Amino acid sequence: MDKHYEQYLSNHNNPKVRLLHFIGQLATILYIINCFYIQQYWLLLLAPLIVYPFAVSSHYIFGKKGNKPSFHKIGYLQAKRCDIKMFIDILKGKLSIW
Repeated sequence: MDKHYEQYLSNHNNPKVRLLHFIGQLATILYIINCFYIQQYWLLLLAPLIVYPFAVSSHYIFGKKGNKPSFHKIGYLQAKRCDIKMFIDILKGKLSIW
């Protein structure tokens, strides 16, 4: 496990935080599928914005004091990579959202 993912998981140790991230990622995937289905490819430009209302609010609602979204610390691309890895780990049952 790389250091960025370890740090990322430490900011996401509350299952409710992970749950809202999971919902946001799932909503993003469904949004992308829908963009292709309705053949409105320009709407794909908005896809990165779908997850953030879920993810950012989870840190402020359920996170410990000072728990800020990871993209503040490790940058957008690293945070997105870790977010996808966490989503996959939840699907595999390695991380709980309950």
